[in-house]
Amino acid sequence: MGGLHWLGDNWLTVLNAAGVVGGLFFTGTALRSETKTRRIANLLTITTNHREIWKEFSRRPELGRVLDPFADIVSEPVTLEEGEFVNLVILHVSSVHYALKDELVTNLEGLRRDVGQFFSLPIPNVIWRKIRIFQNCDFVVFVESCQK
Repeated sequence: MGGLHWLGDNWLTVLNAAGVVGGLFFTGTALRSETKTRRIANLLTITTNHREIWKEFSRRPELGRVLDPFADIVSEPVTLEEGEFVNLVILHVSSVHYALKDELVTNLEGLRRDVGQFFSLPIPNVIWRKIRIFQNCDFVVFVESCQK
């Protein structure tokens, strides 16, 4: 009986507290939903950028050696076009790395294998060794750990 009397005297306070708790719950739910939506939107942007880079590769036959595991860079040095293309890929991988690191995209399974395979190719490997000193240390560690 005392509990009902207390509730009668404090119903407005209880209602306010319930409103605050409910508001926090709905805010948390909305934030979680927004985070998922943003991650998917970021993933779609990354996919679009990836497609644009590799469309360029498909359109330009002179870039074919970039993916050749037997490219002889001694007798036929890396061309300016090949270097520019690999630099674009490195910038893209760097962006993806930082987006993943900050949890701005969903996990990309297979990314480490893909990066490792790409940088094990002769032309990307030579270019990477030349420009890695200009990259952030944590990105260099990421790429080189993918190569192992």
